[in-house]
Amino acid sequence: MNVYVWKEIKKMLKKFISDLKSTRKSIVFPEGSDARILEATARLLNEDVMDIILVGNEDEINAAVKKDGFNVDAATIIDPATYAGMDEMVDKMVELRKGKMTAEDCRKNLMMSNYFGTMLVKMGLADCLLGGATYSTADTVRPALQLIKTKPGNSIVSSCFILDRDLPGADCNRIAMGDCAINIDPSEDELVEIAQETAACAKIFGIDPKVAFLSFSTKGSAKSDGVTKVQNAVSKAKDAMDVPVDGEMQFDAAVDMSVGQLKFPGSEVAGQANTFIFPDVTAGNIGYKIAQRLGGYAAYGPILLGLNAPINDLSRGCVADEVYSMAIITAVLA
Repeated sequence: MNVYVWKEIKKMLKKFISDLKSTRKSIVFPEGSDARILEATARLLNEDVMDIILVGNEDEINAAVKKDGFNVDAATIIDPATYAGMDEMVDKMVELRKGKMTAEDCRKNLMMSNYFGTMLVKMGLADCLLGGATYSTADTVRPALQLIKTKPGNSIVSSCFILDRDLPGADCNRIAMGDCAINIDPSEDELVEIAQETAACAKIFGIDPKVAFLSFSTKGSAKSDGVTKVQNAVSKAKDAMDVPVDGEMQFDAAVDMSVGQLKFPGSEVAGQANTFIFPDVTAGNIGYKIAQRLGGYAAYGPILLGLNAPINDLSRGCVADEVYSMAIITAVLA
């Protein structure tokens, strides 16, 4: 991670760190022996930001710590194979799965750190979880859906990225984008839910949301089933949300005032959007990566939205700095 990007990360995280020191949250790392996790853990503990639970075989974790010289003495290490509360955890998981899994099935799954860590959160033994250093996104999200479940009123788990940069004179130095990671082809109602959750997350990061539903069409300039889906979502979102919402619109109309007022005159969002809702995950994933790689943005996420507790996912190609920043973001959402 280059010096410029890390400088921007530290600026954004500074307030969160201060808040966490006063509220004292605990986070679970399911991949407790991973060197990147251990490096981030050592830093978080040294700065006294939060309490940390490392899931894994204690001997393996201690060997990894010794090899790389990290100090994680203040972390709690829990091995599912020797966990004293396993019977209680199995009973709770059987109850949660409502006949879909036997006690034997649940015990087998709880030997896997992704399920075990998620149950620690479900049972109130930790506030949040950050996984994905070695697990796939699916292996992080699946236990969350089965055990943590979606919040009342939510039908899906979605995601957003917060993107941040420091470009003098620019209007869009901090923006939110959703859904860039989870829902392949969301329906119009799912787009509304994605917009609601993304806007709520944006507020946590100091963004006053102006929500643009993106498309290759602006205000009916093109016709397709996809355009109609976005138009219908916009109509429903305007009724459901208490922040400025508009669309469908192309990206240039969303961010450039002269283009926006030419293509979408009178819109309170066109030309000044800072929260972007993509029509599908293909567009969203490409879009945030273009902003990250060519626009000079540091990207934080994917931040999973719609769950009863914060469960977040790392890229398997992540570095320790990203684990550190995402742990802070995850904990501040708890």
